[in-house]
Amino acid sequence: MPMPQVVVYPPTEGGGRRVRADGTILGTAYSLHDLTVFLQNAGLSGWDELDVAGWEHIEWRGGGPDTWGR
Repeated sequence: MPMPQVVVYPPTEGGGRRVRADGTILGTAYSLHDLTVFLQNAGLSGWDELDVAGWEHIEWRGGGPDTWGR
């Protein structure tokens, strides 16, 4: 299975970050846990938060995996 191209956008005023995988918006994540759930549902089953935080194929915009909220 090919790995999806993932973009995590900068935090909004409400604190969430929009998440896109292969051109499809998966939703708004408010934590690394939320992002992990989105990616698991997109086919990366068995991945945990540490796997996601260290994954080099995520394009983080406006901050990395530690940037959530306001």
